[in-house]
Amino acid sequence: MKRHDKLADTLPVGTLGILALESSHDMGKRVNDYIVDWRKDRAAQNATASTFAGYNRDSFLIDSACPRFGSGEAKGIINESVRGDDLYLLVDVCNYSLTYTVCGHTNHMSPDDHYQDLKRIIAAVGGKARRITVIMPFLYESRQHRRSARESLDCAMALHELTQMGVESIITFDAHDPRVQNAIPLNSFETVQPTYQFIKALLKNVPDLKVDADHLMVISPDEGAMGRAVYYANVLGIDMGMFYKRRDYSRIVDGRNPIIAHEFLGSDLQGKDVIIVDDMISSGESMIDVATQLKQRKANRIFVAAT
Repeated sequence: MKRHDKLADTLPVGTLGILALESSHDMGKRVNDYIVDWRKDRAAQNATASTFAGYNRDSFLIDSACPRFGSGEAKGIINESVRGDDLYLLVDVCNYSLTYTVCGHTNHMSPDDHYQDLKRIIAAVGGKARRITVIMPFLYESRQHRRSARESLDCAMALHELTQMGVESIITFDAHDPRVQNAIPLNSFETVQPTYQFIKALLKNVPDLKVDADHLMVISPDEGAMGRAVYYANVLGIDMGMFYKRRDYSRIVDGRNPIIAHEFLGSDLQGKDVIIVDDMISSGESMIDVATQLKQRKANRIFVAAT
């Protein structure tokens, strides 16, 4: 039996509901449109699917909002019933374009603001849903995923908090460190890897790219991305190299130890195209510095891919 046929014959957990927070409004609409069309096609091909209550609907989006008071405080509101629904909550904690007003001052929403809104909506569900899944493309506080000194474990604490509020599954993309799922070993945690999308986009947009050890090399911009770079090198059958950040641990600038230099470990780069892969670009400083160092080593074209 084909996978799609098995899906059509499987009893749904509950009526599908998509709660797209304001940060993911456009993404939620695109996901909803795709599912509406897909389910109509499946129902037309498989009579069993069309018998499930709520399987075919014009929209699976559920009306919700997080209005704010003049003090900047907020509340979560769901404007329709979600009793027995299989809910999927979409939130983009890195959407800095959204603003709110506090005492006449305009504030841009931070990841903390988006995360609080997510918890408000979960609280508004009030335990009435059959299942809650959170889709968070960028995992909240994923950069603070481990303790190396006397410091907080923010990502682990956030995952604990969500599961304790009733979230059964968390889906993210290319988590900064997938081992953070050890914080919630009895719950589902999915980190979707974009390896195929990266390679597909590269081959599609650079038709003259020669994928062999003599013409192409993959570079890890720091020691944290080593595993990712090793995987790409093995899949493509090419060499890899890495930079490690030499930092000044005697002082802190803007909340972090400043980088003194990027040291390179790897074979000769002269004349080779280079792919730099990483999971995130924050300020872009590291990528620019690494690209500069690669050009000084006479690398040919430089391609940067980040989730």
